[in-house]
Amino acid sequence: MEKSRKGFVPVMLMPFQNDGQVDYNALTKLTELYLDAGASGLFANCLSSEMFELTPEERLQTIRHVVDVVGGAVPVVATGTFGGPIAQQADFVKQVYDAGTEAVIAITGLLATEDQSEGYFNDQVFQLLDLTPGIPLGFYECPEPYKRLLSSEQLKKFVETGRVIYHKDTCLDISQVQRKLAAVQGHNFGLYDAYMVHAVDSLKAGSAGLSCIQGNFYPELIVWLCNHYDDASLAGEVNEVQKFFVRNMNVMHNVYPIVAKYSLNQRGIDISTFTRRKVGNFSNAVKRNVENLYGEYASLRKSLEYAV
Repeated sequence: MEKSRKGFVPVMLMPFQNDGQVDYNALTKLTELYLDAGASGLFANCLSSEMFELTPEERLQTIRHVVDVVGGAVPVVATGTFGGPIAQQADFVKQVYDAGTEAVIAITGLLATEDQSEGYFNDQVFQLLDLTPGIPLGFYECPEPYKRLLSSEQLKKFVETGRVIYHKDTCLDISQVQRKLAAVQGHNFGLYDAYMVHAVDSLKAGSAGLSCIQGNFYPELIVWLCNHYDDASLAGEVNEVQKFFVRNMNVMHNVYPIVAKYSLNQRGIDISTFTRRKVGNFSNAVKRNVENLYGEYASLRKSLEYAV
């Protein structure tokens, strides 16, 4: 992942048919949507992809499909650890890498249980590295099965091996992000922040880009933010874009990812709102909130077209 280019790496949605089967035609169109919006990479097989509800075969097949559609235009990363003995996790990491990914992502909460020590977790990471020689790895502080955050000291140790090149950060604390970035300065490594509340500050601190669920609604706005976050002549517009996402965070998180799929429907993307995950009731009130959101987005995007 090219650290010099600030970019948006979508946490990809997984389209399903109404009968619950993976919709590969819609997955092609969705992948193309991210690329057309200007994404600098793609994170396939993640929580937004309902990865825990996919079979191992579906995980690999959908990753291969995304890699094929991308055709080398941008790097693709994907999750490769799903619990069990570390040797078993390493075996699947190899399969995910062989599917054509740039790096394989390890879920921090699946390398050690919540009550196991930092030292035990570190040992698990180094075992995983030993069992997957030559494969670039990354970390994702996924909220499920629980969120295990990495300290700056841990991240430094892992990155110094030369094997860890990617990190999706979900700590929600800009001071922690700054400490992590300072600890890994000078290495071939990119930290991608998930939290829109401090997105601009994170980019200015040295994050390689953003990897947030808001990009599954309006990816081109996240790309715009990555491109213009430090443009003094557009400081007011940058602030407005970030405020738009922060102000509407509850709308975008409520009954997610159904709401994201419905929002894409509004934009002409033929994708079912079916999800395998049980995320709550997609009520008429929730639907109206998403519809109102689109109007606000359209107005904001028009103002940016005049500004740039």
